[in-house]
Amino acid sequence: MATTKKPGRVKRFNVPKILLILGLSLLLCGEGYLGYRLHTLSNQQQQMKEDYSTLNNITFGLFSVDQWRDKIVDIINHQVRNFNLTPKQQKDLQVEVEQILHTLINKAVAMINKPQKSIGGKLKKAAFNAFVNTDKIQAEVPEFARTIIQKVNNPASKARLSDLATSKVGQLAKQTFDSTANANAKVTNRMYQKYHVSSPEEFNHKLDAGLADIRVTTYEYCYAMLGCIILVLGIWWLLRKKVELHSTLFILSILFAFVLLAVGLTATTIEVDARIKTLDFTLLGEHVIFQNQVLFFQSKSILGVVEVLLKQPKMDSVLVGVLILVFSILFPCMKLISTGIHLLSKRKIAENKVIKYFAFQSGKWSMADVMVIAILMTYIGLNGILESQLSNLNIHNDFLTTITTNNTALQPGYIIFIGFVLYGLVLSTILKYITPYEAA
Repeated sequence: MATTKKPGRVKRFNVPKILLILGLSLLLCGEGYLGYRLHTLSNQQQQMKEDYSTLNNITFGLFSVDQWRDKIVDIINHQVRNFNLTPKQQKDLQVEVEQILHTLINKAVAMINKPQKSIGGKLKKAAFNAFVNTDKIQAEVPEFARTIIQKVNNPASKARLSDLATSKVGQLAKQTFDSTANANAKVTNRMYQKYHVSSPEEFNHKLDAGLADIRVTTYEYCYAMLGCIILVLGIWWLLRKKVELHSTLFILSILFAFVLLAVGLTATTIEVDARIKTLDFTLLGEHVIFQNQVLFFQSKSILGVVEVLLKQPKMDSVLVGVLILVFSILFPCMKLISTGIHLLSKRKIAENKVIKYFAFQSGKWSMADVMVIAILMTYIGLNGILESQLSNLNIHNDFLTTITTNNTALQPGYIIFIGFVLYGLVLSTILKYITPYEAA
């Protein structure tokens, strides 16, 4: 009896099937690892970009009272400490000082020469008229004025005047503050501690470098995952005549589809990023520059969009979220599960109306392909609107230069989701050819 069962076992668990299971299992583990890494890096990229947009938001820069105060104070201090009279200014100042001195001398002479009642006053008046030559003093006024101007231009005098002016500017600066300064400072300090930096320049440089590396790596993982799927389809082509391996190959192919679906739903699909790259204008002869001012940033996965919609207080938003959840997420999952059940089960279960409906007819209700088109149209629409609006902010003249950038882009999650949709269509076609039951 044992000898009669052994050939049946060998026939059922033949070497080609075992090799197929082992080979595709290893490939599935590889695709799962790639998907996990892509998902992790996508979330990390999203968090880093949100932190970057928070610290470089326009409210922290162009709309910040503290930023304007610091830049203006720096300009005034620089202007005061580097102040020099031009020849024309010296000539004009010479005239003003001479007029002041002439006026002072005339007032002094008039006060002394007015009628005096006391004997002391009369003696002072007589002595002044006897020994003081007012015409000679008036003639020496230009020399006095030049001496005063030379004293003003003396480095020591300029330093004292600069210190006095800057101290007054500093007092005014302390009286000017942003009501949100404390909250902004807490956010800034938290970001600096999180990324181990100590300045805005260091923060931006570190995140720019990190995001560039993540972008390259996520696309490598994305294309590697699609490569796994292409390899699976290649195996289908090679084994298209091996009927005894079709069921095993199809079940493993479904697992590959689930990995694609999971990553496509959870990884970032679209990113909207509008910013003022550079704003440069002239104030008091010096440049005031604001860079990387983020106007708007948003980054979401398909599941993230559904979560946001379901949390909205308006019923129409909730309804849209429910429709996306049902037709773009649940239906594709049910379709994959039903195809596996239909292929592996006995006729009674395989011919079940619900199983057959999801396996062969739910494609007309599954909106995964519609979601692909919707995301693409959303991207095209948003990109066009942002390009049009931001172009109106581009200004270039002698006093003001503004350069805007639109970094809106589709992300690897979108590519993976497209891969799932196309792969699912291929599997549906394959199922119709390999099913032992009626496909309709």
